Amino acid sequence: METIRIEDAKNYVGQEVRLGAWLRNKRGSGKMQFLQLRDGTAFFQGVVVKSVVGEEIFAKAKALSQETSMYLIGTIVADERSPFGYELQVKDLTVVGASENYPITPKEHGTDFLMDHRHLYLRHIQPFAVLRIRNTLIAATYEFFNKEGFIKIDSPLLTGSAPEGTTELFHTEYFDEDAYLSQTGQLYAEAGAMAFGRVFTFGPTFRAEKSKTRRHLTEFWMIEPEMAWMDQEDSLKIQERYISYLIQSVLDRNEYELDLLGRDKDLLKSYTQLPYPRVSYDDAVELLQENAFDVKWGVDFGSPEETFLANHFAKPVFITNFPKEIKAFYMKRHPDRDDVVISADLLAPEGYGEIIGGSERDTDFDYLEKRVKEQGLDVEEYSWYLDLRKYGSVPHSGFGLGLERAVTWITGEEHIREAIPFPRTMNRLWP
Repeated sequence: METIRIEDAKNYVGQEVRLGAWLRNKRGSGKMQFLQLRDGTAFFQGVVVKSVVGEEIFAKAKALSQETSMYLIGTIVADERSPFGYELQVKDLTVVGASENYPITPKEHGTDFLMDHRHLYLRHIQPFAVLRIRNTLIAATYEFFNKEGFIKIDSPLLTGSAPEGTTELFHTEYFDEDAYLSQTGQLYAEAGAMAFGRVFTFGPTFRAEKSKTRRHLTEFWMIEPEMAWMDQEDSLKIQERYISYLIQSVLDRNEYELDLLGRDKDLLKSYTQLPYPRVSYDDAVELLQENAFDVKWGVDFGSPEETFLANHFAKPVFITNFPKEIKAFYMKRHPDRDDVVISADLLAPEGYGEIIGGSERDTDFDYLEKRVKEQGLDVEEYSWYLDLRKYGSVPHSGFGLGLERAVTWITGEEHIREAIPFPRTMNRLWP
């Protein structure tokens, strides 16, 4: 007898199989029990008929409690009424692990409660679907950059300085020296690009800010490509191809999970159509002002402004050439204006905000040294970075995508909390 997983049921219609599963829920009567089963690959129903299995097995099924683990033997049958399309006609079951007083019952629970029980909440439909889609995005990221001629390098998680000049860093000590949890791998990726041409980093990053919005986490994963011999427009083309590839990969591989979440697949498909609009910061400010937003030139956009701009175009949109004073020190000056830098943020529609931030990088040693000083940073700490401008510097560009923000948008979730799997304190949103 074949031992299968639920996701393989379509290949065993009419056959007797064995599978291991947990009980999500059940309902029934004196003659039938309907077991809602999961095994980590999918959810489906097992039907236990008293006249088929006999008194002993039926009593065992009727006594099952939520999250009890078991082996089941039965026949796979097609079921058009089921969202999954198949079910198991149970002939026998054996309890493996009992479960009593499981805390996440079939009722509404608050965010704090689910956060405190994240180690168990992972078993439920919403995080199941979200994290499987997250896994697809990770696999698709490696596929895309490998196809585009990138290599992956790893940047350090402990650094001696703030790569972007922020004070929102987690401080620790490293053998009696100050050290900080990294907020980005970008500067190190620039060094890699000067060696390999095209590189990307992919790892955890940290922000020591007590955010009160649904868009921010203190720990999240970043994908940060860096590309030598590339100007900003060529970088934007890679960025939009990357986003389109991610979305199409989810459409191709996660139809079941998208349906579990109720995500509009046609809407997602529309986001794969390229190119994405490009709108200058100047024009974006003007558009916002024309639509009754009280926004002045020189300020960064907040959530309402980003939501309006992306929804106005009904697809992801690049906002280009931001004011120099609100962007990082390393961004390249505009050739015709001293007040803006060659940069772009990619805004996602439906209110999800910035998905990508990127820029062309400045290559002038003296200018960058001056900018480091203006930011109140230690030039000595950045000497290695400035070296990249001394020894064969070339035009280069890069960008960063926050994986959790992208997961939240693509899955259509209202809360970024779904993307981080484990209940460490620093992963919790501040209430």
